[in-house]
Amino acid sequence: TGMATRLLAGCTTGAVAVACAQPTDVVKVRFQASGAQWDSARRYSGTVDAYRTIAREEGVRGLWRGTLPNIARNAIINCGELVTYDLLKDALLRAQLMTDNVPCHFVAAFGAGFCATVVASPVDVVKTRYMNASPGQYRNALSCLLALLMQDGPAGLYKG
Repeated sequence: TGMATRLLAGCTTGAVAVACAQPTDVVKVRFQASGAQWDSARRYSGTVDAYRTIAREEGVRGLWRGTLPNIARNAIINCGELVTYDLLKDALLRAQLMTDNVPCHFVAAFGAGFCATVVASPVDVVKTRYMNASPGQYRNALSCLLALLMQDGPAGLYKG
């Protein structure tokens, strides 16, 4: 399979996954951020309450907040993992450094995971900050990115 087909497949699967799961991701991110607070300051009593509260306070669109950055994140991760895995495994086999066995798959998977983390972390940081922001704090994901860069510099893209 050619590189363009591999990249397109990675981007497509990433976008479809987000389209199906975005509200759940918003609730997870918000619920986790709320869980770090004292019991009296928590916004949600449970996940179902988080869905209800977000929909009531922000409208149903609030559950889809950050969809485009999340699509970008998933597309980057899928391409970083799937395409890199295939390329590394093929290179190891072609160079006859390894045979098609568990150690070969482990090395390819480790390399793919590392690569996906390096390229996806900046998008993930922006996505999470944007989803956790109060309504109106940022105009869009790009304004969130610019604010993060102004506040923390490029190193802020790798927080966490």
